[in-house]
Amino acid sequence: MPVLATTDDQIVPRSILRRRPFSKNTTSQHNGKQKARASSVPTPITQRASRLPTKDTDEPVSEWKRPTEAEAVQPLSPIQKLLPGSKRNTTSSHKPPIRAITKVHPLFYLALGMLVMLALWLLIATAISWTTTTLDDLHYGRPRTFQTDAWVGHNQQTGQPSHFIAINLHRHIQIIEFPGGDASHARVYNGPQLYGANDDLTVVTLTFVDVNGDHQLDMIINFQNSRTVFINDKGGFRPLLPSERSQVEQFLQHMRP
Repeated sequence: MPVLATTDDQIVPRSILRRRPFSKNTTSQHNGKQKARASSVPTPITQRASRLPTKDTDEPVSEWKRPTEAEAVQPLSPIQKLLPGSKRNTTSSHKPPIRAITKVHPLFYLALGMLVMLALWLLIATAISWTTTTLDDLHYGRPRTFQTDAWVGHNQQTGQPSHFIAINLHRHIQIIEFPGGDASHARVYNGPQLYGANDDLTVVTLTFVDVNGDHQLDMIINFQNSRTVFINDKGGFRPLLPSERSQVEQFLQHMRP
């Protein structure tokens, strides 16, 4: 056991060796006197308890050592929030619940198909009506006007056929005849009156046929799948008489439209 040498030739007790001095010079008091002396005995160094160094191994990290998802997400500092590329990782493993798919009643598809068919039918009908009106505008204009020539025996000494103009003027059908092409002897025949909302766009045409067998061409007015006959009589045309109606109707039934 080492012994500390002092000027008083006294033995240093062991209790002093166990304590760590605050400085290299130690002060001791003995019998009311202070004596400064330099300690020549080295101060024992107490080792600190520390964690053993970890070894670099390739062992996989167990689940309990891995940081949780909440711990992995670190809040952004105010400076990082101002940066355009900084985004907080808010990925969560919790997925929204998937809603159960409800079954659709078969009648729903049937009603849907009927609505689609109705929409297609309306679309096709509108397209056909627009196309027909456009073509009639090109051929007959507005108001609807039809012109033709026919040899009906009126003022034929001029050597020219009579000129006829059929016009639908504000839903009122009128026929204008120029006998032998002479406008000074023009005649106007009033035809049927139409009452429909769009009947002012109805096309009117004329056909000349002998309907009563008197070897003279009679005038037939065609409009809206209907026909009205004017009989050729005494250099002009007149409406049917009640006695002639049945005969003319039989002829029109056998006549091609």
